[in-house]
Amino acid sequence: MGEVGIALLLIVALFLLLASGVWIGLALMGVAWVGMELFSNRPAGDAMAVTVWGAASSWTLTALPLFIWMGEILFRTRLSEDMFRALAPWMNRLPGRLLHTNVVGCTIFAAVSGSSAATCATIGKMTLPELARRGYPDHMVVGTLAGAGTLGLLIPPSIIMIVYGVMADVSIAKLFVAGVLPGLLLALLFSGYIVAWSLLNPHRIPAAEAQPRLAERLRAARHLIPVVLLIAFVIVSIYAGIATATEAAALGVVGALLLAASQRALTVRTFVDSLLGATRLFCMIALILAGAAFLTLAMGYIGLPRHLAQWIGSLGLSQFELLLALMLFYILLGCFLDGISMVVLTMGVVLPSVQAAGIDLLWFGIFIVIVVEMAQITPPVGFNLFVLQGMTGRQLPWIARAAAPMFVLMVVAAMLIFFFPQLVTYLPGRMRL
Repeated sequence: MGEVGIALLLIVALFLLLASGVWIGLALMGVAWVGMELFSNRPAGDAMAVTVWGAASSWTLTALPLFIWMGEILFRTRLSEDMFRALAPWMNRLPGRLLHTNVVGCTIFAAVSGSSAATCATIGKMTLPELARRGYPDHMVVGTLAGAGTLGLLIPPSIIMIVYGVMADVSIAKLFVAGVLPGLLLALLFSGYIVAWSLLNPHRIPAAEAQPRLAERLRAARHLIPVVLLIAFVIVSIYAGIATATEAAALGVVGALLLAASQRALTVRTFVDSLLGATRLFCMIALILAGAAFLTLAMGYIGLPRHLAQWIGSLGLSQFELLLALMLFYILLGCFLDGISMVVLTMGVVLPSVQAAGIDLLWFGIFIVIVVEMAQITPPVGFNLFVLQGMTGRQLPWIARAAAPMFVLMVVAAMLIFFFPQLVTYLPGRMRL
C-alpha cells in the first residue's frame, strides 16, 4: 500500500474514532499505534510509553496550567461587572459608541484569559444585556462579540501559542510577544469596522447618554487599574527577559489571587473551583498533546511527513500560494475540529513543508493562530458560535452571518502580516532572551 493509501486509511480510522465519541487524545494514540504496528518495523508499545511520558512531562508545558489557572481566578472575580462601568463612559463619543466595549473589553480580558471561549463568555455576560437594554442592533452586538472574543487566542498569554510552541520547538516567550502587535491590529480592525458601519447607519445607533465629567470617568476607570497593571507586569516581565513564560505565569497566578482577595472574591469555594476548572482543562489539553506527539512519531516512522513535504515541494508553490492553501485547509478543518485539535493533529505533517519553503516558524505560529481564530466563528463547530448560541438563544446560522464581517477582517489581518512581517517579528527581535 502506498503512502497516499496509508494516509487515507489512518484519516478514515481517526474520524471514525472521533465520531464514535472516543476522547481526542485516546483516538490519536489508537490511530498512531495501529499505524506504527502495521506500517513500520518499530515496536509501538515502548515508543508510545516513552513519547507520551515525554510529552506530558515537558517543563515548557508548565506555563499552560498556570496561565489557565490565572484566567480561571480572574473569571470568578467582579472584573466583568466592573469593566463595563469603567469602559462605557469613554466610548460614548466614538462612532458606534458602546459597541466598542465588546472589542476593548475582549482585548483586556484576552490578556488575562488565554481562552477564546472564556473571553467571549465573560465579556458577553457583561455587554449583551446592557447593549440590548440600550437598543443597539442585535446583529452588530453579537457579531462584534463573536469576532472580538477570538482575541483570547492571539493576545498573550495564549493557550494555543503554548501548544504550538511546544510542538514546533519555538520560544513561547517570543510567541507571546509576537502576538501583541497583530492582536492590537485585529482589535483596531474590529473597531474600525464598527466606526464605518455606524457612520453609514447613524440612525441604527442609540443616542449618546449624558456624558459624565472627567473626574467621574476617571473614578470609574479605577476598577480596571489593578487588572491592567497585572497584565502589564506579566507581559513586561517576559519582554524584558526578567522571567520565562513559566515564571511569568506563576507570578500572574499570585497576582490574580491577590487581586481576587482585594475584591473580597477569594473564598475557599472560589479557590477550589478555579483550581479544579484549570485542572480539568489542562488534563484534556495534555492528553491531546500526548496523543499528538505519539501520532507525529508514528507518522515519522511511516514516512508520511517526508513524502508530503516532497510532494508539496514538487508543486513549486510560492510562499504566498502555500500559505493560502494552508489557510483554506485550516478553515475547512475548523468546520469540524476545535483550535487546539487542529494544531496538534496537523503540525507534525505541516511543519516540514513550511520549513522547506523557508517560512519562519515564529511568524508561522502567529499566522496559524489567526487562521484558527477564523475557525472559532465558522459553523458547524465554531466554539464562539456555540457560546453565543447558549447566551442569546439565536440559531447558529444567524450568529454565523452576524460574525461574517469579522471573519473577513481576520483574512485581512492574515494578509497584512504576510506583506508586513515586521508586525510579527519586530518585538521578538528586540527581546533580551
